[in-house]
Amino acid sequence: MKIPALSWWLAAYGLFLFTMGLLGYLSNPEKAATALKSGGIFGGLSLAWAIAWAAGQRWALHAALGTLGLVTLAFVWRSSVGWIAVFRGDGDKLVAALLISAMLVASLIVLPRVVDALRANRGKSAPVSA
Repeated sequence: MKIPALSWWLAAYGLFLFTMGLLGYLSNPEKAATALKSGGIFGGLSLAWAIAWAAGQRWALHAALGTLGLVTLAFVWRSSVGWIAVFRGDGDKLVAALLISAMLVASLIVLPRVVDALRANRGKSAPVSA
């Protein structure tokens, strides 16, 4: 069974989110428990969408698009808040701003691939590998 390229992208993205969440937590365990939870939840969802798409489930693209859209917006907001704090002199926010910005960049890399797969599969009876 050949695994679609998009499944690899979604799986890598999920592992990346989990890793960034773990790094965020390790950088400040007292205040960054949310980073670990968010990385785990959204990383896990991305892995689930990767597995579902590899299994030929078309709905996985819509789920991936919704999840990626939401987290991308959240990363735009949170990275902006983080960088504003850093530029105002709060050096404690630098690690968080860097990690969230990295997650934003990763989202902006994977999101167009999901959109392309949705376009390629519009009106198809069976999923097209993307």
